[in-house]
Amino acid sequence: MAELHVGDAAPDFAVPGVITKPEVQRIEVKLSDYRGRKNVVLAFHPFAFTAT
Repeated sequence: MAELHVGDAAPDFAVPGVITKPEVQRIEVKLSDYRGRKNVVLAFHPFAFTAT
């Protein structure tokens, strides 16, 4: 894996996601789905929504 620096374009990746309205749907979200169309902010919340 190449080292990233400030200002570098992020490599493409996919993460699992959940849409909850109007019904629950599990989806895969890819960075390439948004590249050039929207700004993307990725935030991690370890243990969010868990009983720990």
